[in-house]
Amino acid sequence: MNIITFVQRLFLLVLIGIAPATWAAEQVVPAPPQLAASAWLLMDASSGRVLVEHNADERLPPASLTKLMTAYIATLEINRGQIKESDLVRISERAWRTGGSRMFVEVGKEVSVDDLLHGVIIQSGNDASVALAEHIAGSEDAFADMMNSTAARLGLVNSHFMNATGLPHPEHHSSARDMALLARAIIREDQAHYAIYAQKEFLWNGIKQPNRNLLLWRDKTVDGLKTGHTDEAGYCLVASAVREDMRLIAVVFGTVSEQARAAEVQKLLTYGFRFFETRRFYQQGTELAQAPVWKGAARQVKAGLAEDLTLTLPRGQLDKLQASMTLLPRIEAPVAAGQEIGKVEVKLGEEVIHSAPLVAIEAVEEGGFLRRLWDSIRLFFSGLFD
Repeated sequence: MNIITFVQRLFLLVLIGIAPATWAAEQVVPAPPQLAASAWLLMDASSGRVLVEHNADERLPPASLTKLMTAYIATLEINRGQIKESDLVRISERAWRTGGSRMFVEVGKEVSVDDLLHGVIIQSGNDASVALAEHIAGSEDAFADMMNSTAARLGLVNSHFMNATGLPHPEHHSSARDMALLARAIIREDQAHYAIYAQKEFLWNGIKQPNRNLLLWRDKTVDGLKTGHTDEAGYCLVASAVREDMRLIAVVFGTVSEQARAAEVQKLLTYGFRFFETRRFYQQGTELAQAPVWKGAARQVKAGLAEDLTLTLPRGQLDKLQASMTLLPRIEAPVAAGQEIGKVEVKLGEEVIHSAPLVAIEAVEEGGFLRRLWDSIRLFFSGLFD
């Protein structure tokens, strides 16, 4: 590969906002807090970097955290046009009889998908969850199959769902990491429906019920997501907060009380926001370089990244990053948009902390006969001296 020159490297550093005049002093990051919980994890929502974890892959009963998947699938189906928020759902006896936390829907009555979605997210209604599952898939068992296929697509390797509610079942489990990944998908893919998670209460059938996420009242930067509790699971919480354009997702499993789960998650959020920072360096599709193309209708192709490049590091270390690009030594037309033509690496000292493919952000068609012939001759003779 042809490595870019020092001047190009310096230009790349300036592009991502790391100018010598703004470099900060190094900050020592203390050890993360130890929590009174079975498992926990703290993740930056933009970069996906895990900042703190403990037993994050242990398979544990998720209780009503399960409803994150139920609500996620419901919003996917709405956005795909498979169901509508205005659809009326007739409440089955099975949904009505489901025990545990309830929205208090009545058997035989019709309730809109939108109201049921609010009942799932805010009131943690088991009855609303079953009603939505039956409306989407015909039965809760069929809906569980949808939950598991969606989990596989999202890479939730330690999750298996047997129902839409989180009621105890020996084969129903998830993990702190999986719940963080699910929360990240909810936040990134559908901001409109994500706003429901910030609502503090919901009135249905004359009954006003509060959101069980106590952090919505205690921390104005928290805007979601979901609580869970059974005797088997203990008290669980997935929460997210935004401060200065940095969003964190915190997960705890197996605390001893409603107050404890809020307090333990608050510890994670405080630690993350205090000692780390996140910055987006490049936007998807931004031109970073131009690569030479052989046998093409154009002599060069614009190169950029297929996804945003966002990094999370301890505060004061962004100034130490070194970035470099490499391009494939021989790129021949046709070149498709999105085709990999090189690589970007970002290092902190000797450690590569991020690597991403450099892709063509435009297509280059084959050139005419004479262009292809001439370039073939040039390539042949240049190959003799390699």
